[in-house]
Amino acid sequence: MKNFFVFAFLCISTASISYAQETHFGLKAGINSSTLKIVNAGDYESKVGFHAGGLAHIHVKKHFAIQPELSFSTQGGKKGDNYTFRINYLNVPVLFQYMFDKGFRLETGPQVGFMLSAEQEISNVTFDVKSTYSTVDFSWAVGAGYLFDSGLGIDVRYNLGINDISEDNSFETRNRVLQAGLFYQFMHKKAHKH
Repeated sequence: MKNFFVFAFLCISTASISYAQETHFGLKAGINSSTLKIVNAGDYESKVGFHAGGLAHIHVKKHFAIQPELSFSTQGGKKGDNYTFRINYLNVPVLFQYMFDKGFRLETGPQVGFMLSAEQEISNVTFDVKSTYSTVDFSWAVGAGYLFDSGLGIDVRYNLGINDISEDNSFETRNRVLQAGLFYQFMHKKAHKH
C-alpha cells in the first residue's frame, strides 16, 4: 500500500509537469506547531519546529496550478516539561491550487513524508525510537496563501495525518501539523497571479 501511494505521487508529479504552461521554482521556510493524535492514549501537547525547502509552481490554466514541494520538517509533540518526542521528515506534498484576486491562493492535496529520525527525550535523556515508528507518513494538506508582486509570498497550511505511524498495535498515532511561512517564487510575473 505504501509503495502504491509513493508511485501515485510520482505519476501525479510527472503528469503535472507534462501539462504545464509554465513552471516557476521557488524556496520556502517557516514555523511548525505540531502534535500527535493518539487513539486509546493521551494526546501530545503542541511543539514548535520549522520547515524549509523548495517548490515548483506549475501553471496549468488561468486560475489553476499544481505545486509539488520538497521540504525538511521538524515535528512531534511533548507532554509536560520532562517528555518531548521529536520526529523529522522529508515531506513531498503535491498541492492543487486555485488562484484568484491577483495574488490569493487556496490549496489542497496529498503529502508523503519520509521519516529521517525519531527521538524521545525524557528528563534530558534522549532515546532513538526510529525503529518503533513507520518510515512513511501520509497526510492531507489544506491551506491558503498570498503572492505579492515582488514574488515574495506568505502561506498557512494544516497537514492532517492519515495513517497510523506507530508500530505498536496497542494504540494509533497520527501527525497533526500547522505551518506558517514565507516563500519566494523565482521568475515571477504579474500576469500569472490571477
